[in-house]
Amino acid sequence: MFLSLANLVRYRGLIWSLVARDLKARYRGSVLGFFWTFVNPLLLLLVYSFVFTTIMPNKAPGVQPYSLFMFCGILPWNWFSSSLSEAAGSLISGGNLIKKVLFPAEILPIVGVLANMVNFLLGLLILVPCLIYYGRLHLTLNLLWFPVVVIVQLIFTGALALILAALTVHFRDIRDLLANFLMLWFFATPIIYPWFQENVRRFKLLFDVNPFTHIAISYQEILFFGPVGHWKWLLALAVGSVFLFLGGYWLFDRLRDSFAEAV
Repeated sequence: MFLSLANLVRYRGLIWSLVARDLKARYRGSVLGFFWTFVNPLLLLLVYSFVFTTIMPNKAPGVQPYSLFMFCGILPWNWFSSSLSEAAGSLISGGNLIKKVLFPAEILPIVGVLANMVNFLLGLLILVPCLIYYGRLHLTLNLLWFPVVVIVQLIFTGALALILAALTVHFRDIRDLLANFLMLWFFATPIIYPWFQENVRRFKLLFDVNPFTHIAISYQEILFFGPVGHWKWLLALAVGSVFLFLGGYWLFDRLRDSFAEAV
């Protein structure tokens, strides 16, 4: 397993070429092309701003402007949920590739995770100027935690992507169950509501066992609030994500020989 894992470094050129192909394919044939990477998060932010300032104004203290607070959590969530949704069917859709003896199948779910990470980082080009305009982004040393959160989310998402990709080959129902599970997971994570509100804190145990809670809160603290008080949970999740990734890769490696026949 560790030999196969080390080979991922050798395939980095292939991985990034497939990521570039994936990003180009998403907007092939559209008028704006790659600019949709910026337009989509901008439109999403405008919708949130309109809804929560005009239709359903939310004046909760400490989270104003509310649309930006939400966006700090929704942007990484979109990276996470899109990566898992794509990973679940990545081996099935890439069946022609994995039937080739020398092609490393684990690249396919990882490519989806990296492609969505690029979209997430480009979406920050819309979010960050808005945070600066409203005086919510604090240019302090706390920003050094941002790449740490991104790396933790990358490892955690990559681990789940490998597990889902391997299992969905044999259990196709996972793709249908995943959409409902992700919706439940989204509402069980303090993204559209602040975790520190009194009526929310009674669910603290649920939040503590939810891995994405610690990722979402870390982004909100770094980008929106300034002080980073959740770093212990984040580091614990980092350690757990490494072990989860190793376990996910082990499972993927064990099932590797059955992929070509199953797809």
